[in-house]
Amino acid sequence: MRARPSRTLSLLFTSVILTGLLGPGALAQPAGGEPAYGPEVVAPAVVDLADLPAEPPVQPARPDTEDLFGADCDTEINGSQVTAHCHNGYPQTDLVRLHVECDRWWDLDGDGAAVAVGPAGRVELVSRCWKEVRSAWVSHQRP
Repeated sequence: MRARPSRTLSLLFTSVILTGLLGPGALAQPAGGEPAYGPEVVAPAVVDLADLPAEPPVQPARPDTEDLFGADCDTEINGSQVTAHCHNGYPQTDLVRLHVECDRWWDLDGDGAAVAVGPAGRVELVSRCWKEVRSAWVSHQRP
């Protein structure tokens, strides 16, 4: 099978263009095997195994059990009623207190009494306003 003249010319033309594009890059390399410097030249990465540490880096120390403190509380506002469910997953007792801020200026804000939640203990705290509740939160205290 014989190649058509147009195909032969296109291959010849492509090879001339590629040679023209690659030629200046090949000529720009310095003699003597020294690396060329510039933004378009990237040096090969060399890793010296002697620089790698033999052991993994030291992990930060875990906190003591004395630092682990505070019951996990979920607060729910339903109209003028506030309910907080607290669960203490830590080995120390937590004194939790429910605070409620009412929306109306004449409605008294409420700070509940402190309730002790022992290790693995659960407690439900309830409070209310006469009208709307602006905010509610639970505070924690060590005994």
